[in-house]
Amino acid sequence: MSKVEDFLTKEEESAIVEAIRVAEKNTSGEIRVHIEATTSLDAYDRAMEVFHELNMDATELQNGVLIYLAVADKTFVICGDKGINDVVTPDFWNCTRDAMISQFKVGNYKQGLIDGILNAGEQLKKHFPWQEGDTNELSNEISKG
Repeated sequence: MSKVEDFLTKEEESAIVEAIRVAEKNTSGEIRVHIEATTSLDAYDRAMEVFHELNMDATELQNGVLIYLAVADKTFVICGDKGINDVVTPDFWNCTRDAMISQFKVGNYKQGLIDGILNAGEQLKKHFPWQEGDTNELSNEISKG
């Protein structure tokens, strides 16, 4: 599967956007998903580039999380902003990554993303709980490259 358009159905995309909405109900953190076919860069470097392109580094508490996928390359990266990285342990995202990998290995990409998003929301809630007046600073829609 090398084309972004073939990676998820419209229904699967809607379910993923709903998972983002649910995950963000408990945290002030902002979660985005970006999907593209391939990258000529190192996946982490490309994820950081997308992070900045999506203005994820402009959130008030610097608590944005990007789940970046390059589908033809069969790679993904989870990266968080400075506010998150300043307060969490180095292995903070491992359980999110592992939940996603177990689903990806059997071809359940939608469920892998949903599991990762919900897990990220739970993890973020510990350090960045939702508070009265929090606003959704970033779109929940999946971006594509």
